[in-house]
Amino acid sequence: MTLSQDILQALAIFHLDRPEADWPILKERLLEIAHDALSGANSDDCLSAYDMIYDDLSVSLAQAAAKAPLNVDQHRALDIGREIVKAAQARLKGNTKPLMGVIERLEGPEPGGTLPHVSASLSVGAPTDPITFEALAELFISERRGNVEGSTLRAIQSNCRTLSSLLGDLDIKSHTRGDMVALKEKIAEGRKPLTINKLLTQLSTVMDWAKNNGHIERAFDKGLKIERGAESERKPFSEDQVATIMAYANGLPADDWKRWALSLGVLTGARIGELYQLTQADVKQIGEVTVIDINKDEQGKTLKNDFSVRQVPLVDGVHGFSLGAFLEWVAGEPGKLFKAKAHYFNKPLNDALREPLGLAAGSDQSFHSLRHSLSGLLKAAATPEVIAQSITGHSSGNITYDLYAGSQRVPVDTLHAALRNAFEAVIR
Repeated sequence: MTLSQDILQALAIFHLDRPEADWPILKERLLEIAHDALSGANSDDCLSAYDMIYDDLSVSLAQAAAKAPLNVDQHRALDIGREIVKAAQARLKGNTKPLMGVIERLEGPEPGGTLPHVSASLSVGAPTDPITFEALAELFISERRGNVEGSTLRAIQSNCRTLSSLLGDLDIKSHTRGDMVALKEKIAEGRKPLTINKLLTQLSTVMDWAKNNGHIERAFDKGLKIERGAESERKPFSEDQVATIMAYANGLPADDWKRWALSLGVLTGARIGELYQLTQADVKQIGEVTVIDINKDEQGKTLKNDFSVRQVPLVDGVHGFSLGAFLEWVAGEPGKLFKAKAHYFNKPLNDALREPLGLAAGSDQSFHSLRHSLSGLLKAAATPEVIAQSITGHSSGNITYDLYAGSQRVPVDTLHAALRNAFEAVIR
């Protein structure tokens, strides 16, 4: 049976597309979605849009219940997922009680006082047996393997190794708040705030998973992250610096790939790896708008996560950018737009970006800083969060944005208007 794309996307949101996911995994995901729906911020501009999205999701889940080949645990999770969607809609109208009820029920004891269907591979022994963070991390990683990109898995493994070495033989089942505070002090030694917060986020992810799967009863890891001074290690470019970069790019020959890669970085905030994978077919016309289609359609393409899939409009005239000249160049580049090997793309492009600014290699500004610059520009223009995230491909962890990313519901005309508004002062 072939299921529609909307049904498949709805199933994926709740991890119902994973045959290996048992009830503890599904329950963990349900809790995550319910908490996000309860705690996420909603602007006035987006309330009606979110309500429509929830309506669409509700229809897709109902169709999945009738058509998808699901087991008992999956049907149970799907029913609760439909309940969460309705409760999230109630929250949009100011009623949080339904969501609170779902969360309390999921976080409470199972009927009979135990978690059902816990597989032997996830068992950590009797309640009195100690369990180290290293052991918990191994179980956590074994569930994530195959569900995340290789680079993401390696980052998780690296973070967990660091945490395991700092926690040593501490029994996580009987840990205290003091143990977690002491861990933060160890993490902070010689590390930057951003790195400290990354490790503490990984700690919380594993601890929440362990608690939701019945491996530990309590977790005292919350509220440890650094709230101030945890800014990104990459600084955004100033408006003057961006203008200098674009002036330099516009001065390059029309057949120089660096001219267009720099321009796309300024105009779209796309990651350098996303631009490198673009093909001629990824430059598309949708109605009156030209977009770059960032996707995983061709073999060998990889993206940071599913939220990275998006279509970003190109605004003609930004800092002298000529859409017509760009399209002429694209027409002469069949297949991949940027044909050099990755190393001969990334380094020369970063060098070309630093040259007009007089920046040295290894500084706190690089091609990725263009992404920060565009995000700041969108924020300064009071762009609604869901639209800004649809442009940059950021994941907020919020169910409403998960839905936007899954089905690209923000029209490209809306994205184009938001970008034009943000670039208004420099369009000529």
